[in-house]
Amino acid sequence: MLTSVNETPKIELRNLKLKDYQELKVSMIKSYNKMPDEYWSKDEIRTLVNKFPEGQFCIIIDNKIAGCALSIIIDSKKFDEDHTYQEITGGENFSTHNNNGDILYGIDVFIHPDYRGMRLGRRLYEARKEVCEQLNLKSIVFGGRIPNYATYSKELTPKKYIEKVKLQEIHDPVLSFQLSNDFHVKKVIKGYLPGDAESKEYAVLMEWNNIYYTKTTKLIDTPKTVVRLGLVQWQMRLFKDYDALVSQIEFFVDAVSDYQSDFILFPELFNAPLMAQFNELTEPEAIRGLSTYTERLLETFQDFAVNYNINIITGSMPMVIGEHMYNVGFLCRRDGSYERYEKLHITPAEEAAWGMKGGSKLQTFDTDCGKIGVLICYDVEFPEVGRILAEEGMNILFVPFMTDTQNGYSRVKICAQARAVENECYVAIAGSVGNLPKVNNMDIQYAQSAVLTPSDFAFPVNGIKAEATPNTESTLLVDVDLDLLKELHAFGSVRNMKDRRKDLYSLKKKK
Repeated sequence: MLTSVNETPKIELRNLKLKDYQELKVSMIKSYNKMPDEYWSKDEIRTLVNKFPEGQFCIIIDNKIAGCALSIIIDSKKFDEDHTYQEITGGENFSTHNNNGDILYGIDVFIHPDYRGMRLGRRLYEARKEVCEQLNLKSIVFGGRIPNYATYSKELTPKKYIEKVKLQEIHDPVLSFQLSNDFHVKKVIKGYLPGDAESKEYAVLMEWNNIYYTKTTKLIDTPKTVVRLGLVQWQMRLFKDYDALVSQIEFFVDAVSDYQSDFILFPELFNAPLMAQFNELTEPEAIRGLSTYTERLLETFQDFAVNYNINIITGSMPMVIGEHMYNVGFLCRRDGSYERYEKLHITPAEEAAWGMKGGSKLQTFDTDCGKIGVLICYDVEFPEVGRILAEEGMNILFVPFMTDTQNGYSRVKICAQARAVENECYVAIAGSVGNLPKVNNMDIQYAQSAVLTPSDFAFPVNGIKAEATPNTESTLLVDVDLDLLKELHAFGSVRNMKDRRKDLYSLKKKK
């Protein structure tokens, strides 16, 4: 026994040094007891340490080397996936190492038999992953042995063997470990390591992708990782004229932009107070009267987006397109461009009172803060549309809404929270409060604007990043971290996007 039952060994993980060689050699010979002559020479270790000191790790326990991980950097463009160990290591002189490469290539990992079962291999791989991220490398790749394959080679092809290891029907000491550490199989290589009888000279090319990798580093226009959202909880009130409404809009844009927000979100049909002048008309005529302001408001929002350097989600407004009335809104980018989104699902009340028709535009939008989606109120209660946007790469879903009662609001909020969890994205919802006594069909409003998150350790336990005071005019300023979404996609406790059974069902958008 190396330590007594009551002793806890001191574990040190650090970079390997040339002075460690004698201990390293002893550990290698013990680790490869079936191949006792297969150990690195001192000159080879010297070359590795000189060329790439950051990539060589060892674990020290009781002044002995308990484990080691060796690696180089390669240029992926110079090597085919069908390569051998000799080719990738340059005949084991490591001439293939390239400091300007994009792949961290693992050339050896071993744990001394006396220290197995202490999860030391996981520590070595976590160290490799950290180096990969710090050096902005695309991925970690290596050819993994499958030492249990010889036992099954007469009855299973390498492909079938790998499938059974994935399903945990067979345990392979190397492949099972790699799969549990978030590596995935790229392909099977024949003849990778001549003489490896246990693996029948097969190797499994494994890869771990660095989700933080960026192809180039720019001094300007770099994608933002922390995005600031500004939500407007709008007070419905009568305005004396159009200019008074615009002044209130500008007040909120100005206030939110002062905090360097990247987006500002307005509620659904926030411009409804302008309908008061059409109150003597029928409801369908009144909503068409309100629609006459939409083009003017779009131009105003475009100017504000540029002048205040903020991306504006304009909530929604009625708009006549062809013969029909639609509920639409606009993404006005701070570079001056804009795009339109449309409410797809019309409530029975909207259809009966206003003759509204559902739109047909369902798409994500590119912004300087990544891809976003916009669903207007009732749309968020249909999970299919949110999932389609998520599959197109949406990170933030904006939901302008208008609800009159608390139960109507609860439908929107609960469904929005579900969209955040199932699509692993942030969801921002903004609504109106107060009342409009002189506007038919718009009497009362209830809202509590909020930013909702997925449900995992990196996020609030209740899935709510922040929320406004109910039924009070206010703004909500919230920072959301897009890197947390990347980590969730790759390493979450559950992975809703990855774990879908696409072999049983699928979802697609019709042309």
